[in-house]
Amino acid sequence: MDNFIYIFRAGGIVSWPLLASSIAAVALIIERLGFWFRVNRRQRRMVKEVLHLYRQNPDTAIKKLQVNADLPLARIFLEALELEDPNAEEFRLALESAAQAEIPVLKRFNTIFDTIISLSPLFGLLGTVLGLITTFAALKLGDIGGTSTTNVTAGISEALVSTAMGLVVAIFTLVFANMFRGFYLQQIAFIQEAAGQLELLYRHRYEQKQKQGEPTYAPTR
Repeated sequence: MDNFIYIFRAGGIVSWPLLASSIAAVALIIERLGFWFRVNRRQRRMVKEVLHLYRQNPDTAIKKLQVNADLPLARIFLEALELEDPNAEEFRLALESAAQAEIPVLKRFNTIFDTIISLSPLFGLLGTVLGLITTFAALKLGDIGGTSTTNVTAGISEALVSTAMGLVVAIFTLVFANMFRGFYLQQIAFIQEAAGQLELLYRHRYEQKQKQGEPTYAPTR
């Protein structure tokens, strides 16, 4: 703890925005880790069960989706399945629009992460400049070992520490931001795959109903 306080003070004034950036990054990273852990742990199994249930009884599939409405794909499927008597094209459009609506949820905080990654090294550079200004302001020819030496040392310390702090915050945030982007790309691919499977099942059911002259399925309210 004493070392942290020493480093924080050595970083100068830019230590404060870097500390705020690191706290924000850690809080948002924890939220995203919880979100992606929940999605990756439950969603594939849920989709498999829903597709199986839909072949047998669409009402049962909808109830299963409503129980798991905290998952993106459950909300996407519900948007389409809860339409009243849609044709195949309307069903497809409902899936696509619902998938588009989920993109901001999947990409949540990406802009903040990018901002922290971009600004942290700049804060570090600012600290370097301020440290060098302090160093040069304290330099006095012929006073080596005198009272100005302390200020020179403090200025050099501020220049180095602030740069290191900015890089650490940026690198730490970048690692997790890239991991979340990877999860996002995987999720988009899985949404397209699962939505395509549900659309095929609906088209098959819709065409059968059309041939039999029966009304297409409408969910029970």
